[in-house]
Amino acid sequence: MARIKKTGVIQAKLARLQSGQRPRVLDLFAGCGGISLGFSSAGFQINAAVEIDEIAARTHALNFHNGLGRAQRELHGRARDITTLEPGEITEELKLGGVDMAFDVVVGGPPCQAYARVGRAKLREVADHPSAFKIDPRGNLYLRYVHFVRAVKPLAILMENVPDVLNYGGHNVMGEVAEVLEDLGYEARYSLINSAFHGVPQMRDRVFLIAIHKDLGVEVEFPRATHHMILPSGYDGTRSVALRNIDLFGGGGFVEADHGDQGLPGPVTCRDALGDLAPITLHLEGKLRRGARRLDEPAAYPEIASISTYARRMREWPGFEAPVDGVRDHVIRYLPRDASIFREMPNGGEYPAAHATAVNLWRQHIANLERRSGKRLKEDEKQTIYRAMVPPYPVHTFPNRWWKLRPDFPSRTLMAHIGKDTYSHIHYDSRQARVISVREAARLQSFPDGFVFCGTMNPAYRQIGNAVPPLMAEKLALTIRAALARACTLLQGPPAVAAE
Repeated sequence: MARIKKTGVIQAKLARLQSGQRPRVLDLFAGCGGISLGFSSAGFQINAAVEIDEIAARTHALNFHNGLGRAQRELHGRARDITTLEPGEITEELKLGGVDMAFDVVVGGPPCQAYARVGRAKLREVADHPSAFKIDPRGNLYLRYVHFVRAVKPLAILMENVPDVLNYGGHNVMGEVAEVLEDLGYEARYSLINSAFHGVPQMRDRVFLIAIHKDLGVEVEFPRATHHMILPSGYDGTRSVALRNIDLFGGGGFVEADHGDQGLPGPVTCRDALGDLAPITLHLEGKLRRGARRLDEPAAYPEIASISTYARRMREWPGFEAPVDGVRDHVIRYLPRDASIFREMPNGGEYPAAHATAVNLWRQHIANLERRSGKRLKEDEKQTIYRAMVPPYPVHTFPNRWWKLRPDFPSRTLMAHIGKDTYSHIHYDSRQARVISVREAARLQSFPDGFVFCGTMNPAYRQIGNAVPPLMAEKLALTIRAALARACTLLQGPPAVAAE
């Protein structure tokens, strides 16, 4: 590869890294900090974040700027709206210097809800409107991302979003972003990656774009798989729809993700992720009540013979080690109607199985009542009991609404709406007959036990569901760090010459 001439801002930033200083990150749409944690673990310095949600912004500041004084930490934890914020405003506010020299890497991704199927109908209505951004700014938030890139002039970029951005109203949004970044001087590539192949106990498909400034003279690479599995058929269907507008063989910026082979370890399972956490049975003992759960009561780790390598990593993550007296967010939602259903439904079962289980339990209950009383119940009495015992949702309308984890398999994707009911992730241990706790959701997302979430239970679930798994982010960050290291090696070589 011919070395190229590096000038101006890019030259100055490379020289700074070559001197041994850590690359500095600006995290846009940062949420609670899943990407920031991955990059921090890979040796990057988290200089600033932009996040509109007040609770998530406080969580980010608490975890990444806790060593600062209270006033400065609160400044970092201030909610900021990227649709009205200009890049220079945040660098001035945080006293980071000129905007074009404050950061080396820009990361983040517009909210998944902007492109997810649930929001597509509304977004399609405004897609061709000349003032679409003002009508529904979510649909064009990636334009704000590019605006920040243009001002910051980073050495490298990471962008993340849901698979639907590859086929959004007939457009390949990520491909269009890659083209814009190419015009700005970057080599941009993107890939559809499932986190289960990278050590996360969750089958989570997301699109990741990595861009490296062309002046660095290095190519974009994606991390190699560390684990291997055969994904369920439903993931193949989702992948096929997402890739409909992608030329898998003709270039265009798309890179096929590495899935490893059978020589690699199998996926990290739900039992690997959750098996060392304390059982929760208060709801079965009548000691749990409705209401918001505060995240302030420690739950000690049980004494067990051994824990998985994954669980050990979650307990011992440098800088985010587990609290000595136990985790403080091992709390669950109060769902008294459904404990018996959770207990009886099969692992891997979805809502149709849950509904059938509930109907069967209702029939058994009716039979027991009639046997004890010696008389048949009236139909209206049966229906009253039915409504109290059986979930009201049509069986075929929400087939994926409920799902019981399999202990020997990774979890399905955690979504932001897990904070609403959590039925999509029922614990695999039938003896506990419950949905997963906040800390268990964090474990499935690969947040270490020392990572603290602000707010009560529902906001914590939402922050976790919205995040990029930190372990996945770490793998991407290490790839980018290696590219920066290669560029610094080129900088040390003989005098550079202009590329031919």
